Amino acid sequence: MRSLRTAVIGLTLSMFCLGALAQTYKMTLSGASPSGLWTVLGVGIDGAVKASYPGSSITYQTSGGGLANIALVDQGKVELGIAHDAELRIATEGGKPFAKPITSLRAIALLYNWAPMQMVVTKAFAGKYGIRSFDDIALKKPPLRVAFNKRGNITEHVAVKMFNAIGVELDDIKKWGGDVIYAASDEQGDLMKDKRIDMLTNGVFVRTSFIVQAGDAVELVLLPVSEGVIKKVSQELSVAPFTIKAGSYPWQPEDVHTVALSAALIVNGKMDEKTAYDLARALHKNIDKLQSAHATMKSITPEFLASQRVIPYHKGAESYYREAGLLK
Repeated sequence: MRSLRTAVIGLTLSMFCLGALAQTYKMTLSGASPSGLWTVLGVGIDGAVKASYPGSSITYQTSGGGLANIALVDQGKVELGIAHDAELRIATEGGKPFAKPITSLRAIALLYNWAPMQMVVTKAFAGKYGIRSFDDIALKKPPLRVAFNKRGNITEHVAVKMFNAIGVELDDIKKWGGDVIYAASDEQGDLMKDKRIDMLTNGVFVRTSFIVQAGDAVELVLLPVSEGVIKKVSQELSVAPFTIKAGSYPWQPEDVHTVALSAALIVNGKMDEKTAYDLARALHKNIDKLQSAHATMKSITPEFLASQRVIPYHKGAESYYREAGLLK
């Protein structure tokens, strides 16, 4: 009888383990453009989930970016999305384009927080008008031709808020004899190389190719941002202070202070706790899949995954991180 009982228990445990191993997930992850960082992050997330739950598939779909992803996740049209901290802040407060506060969002993991807002000016323009810092633009009132990212892109929104923080409205730039242009990142680089703009502003990784290539063609300056502006914009948009280390570009001899965007993997709070738990577990156990997705992701750590602070973590993800000792 004892041996029979032992055999039954053993069989039950085996079936349980086989059931756990047989768990698979088929989900859609909404990112941004069909190329770029979020696409390769999608590959990393898919690889991590596959490694923990063989047969699973995380399908990446393109979208208009984080704000669009927030709406898709909120409406239950996709299971997973990527969104920036500033976008999550806007959504939770019901700012445009949202008609009311979005309360359904939950985080699974922080993916990165090192996409600094870079205020890049040609050296000739900065020298001619005595511009040594971002704040100097408000003092000197130069005829500045500046390129922002496309309208609706969160980096365009943050850049405008940064100008507002130094007391500059976009209409002021035009009154000074300048111009405001909206262009995607690569186009910004081309405009700078062709000397059709004096300044570009964008929230991208340090040494992103379009800035590097522009610096190879034209002498550039990276403008530091004052502590007051950093504090104001950080509080308003939930972005964080960031230092671009000296020598990150050949034409940048000193540390430059600014703010940086972060991005998180988000889900709807209605997702069942086991699924959210398993997603967090997969990313933690197979963090190498994220680290190898892009050169800039090599420094991501298990603790970093659990360090997002703009929206609540999903209860399932939080439970896993606590068990793993990543949250107190």
